[in-house]
Amino acid sequence: QPEQLKSADSRRALLELNKAANELIVDKLMDEGVSFTSLDGVLISPRAKIGADTVIHSGTQLKGSVTIGECCQIGPNTIIENSTVGNGSNLHSSLIEQSEVGNGVRLGPNSHLRPKSVLKDKVKIGNFVEVKNSTLGEATSVAHLTYIGDSDFGAHVNVGCGVVCVNYNGYTKARCTVGDNAFIGCNTNLVAPVTVKDGAYTAAGSTITDEVPENALAIARCRQTNKEGWAVKHRERYKK
Repeated sequence: QPEQLKSADSRRALLELNKAANELIVDKLMDEGVSFTSLDGVLISPRAKIGADTVIHSGTQLKGSVTIGECCQIGPNTIIENSTVGNGSNLHSSLIEQSEVGNGVRLGPNSHLRPKSVLKDKVKIGNFVEVKNSTLGEATSVAHLTYIGDSDFGAHVNVGCGVVCVNYNGYTKARCTVGDNAFIGCNTNLVAPVTVKDGAYTAAGSTITDEVPENALAIARCRQTNKEGWAVKHRERYKK
């Protein structure tokens, strides 16, 4: 209607128009069963679809085409862009771009899904984890401080702290493949292209360059050597 048309001739007026448009979207979603704990910093795309009984917390921004299922907790301080989220997922203080998140997923805080990432149902992604162009199978856990890039992980995989998929050689990208029920020890480097088969383990601190057979343990590190009395001599040298 003509009376609904308004123009903005200043930045202040444009901000007010955007605020009014956002409030209309929020009102419609609340009528459909979506809850908001606060509207501080909340921006919702007109193309966003959100299921009933989902809760949106402060600082959440939904950009572009976003679909979120029922009974989710989104935020605080979470940005989702052109992505889908299943039912019952909890996304906390994280950035999700052009990715697919399944049902019952826990993500964050402070994690990043870069484009073309797929998290299957019940995946757990913890603090400071980055996932890029990768698929993680059902109930796989990546708890903290890890980079998963250009990789395919199976179901029920446990990924320890500090794991890195070494996917780039300076010219080309290659993929890592990890089978179901594998255990990737802390500070493992998976140098792509490489495969860790079903049920296999990698020892903490290993750099894996060759295929790990099913149910095997891969140890790729030097054996420890202790130099008795070295610390005393070291300190005395610097005291002088």
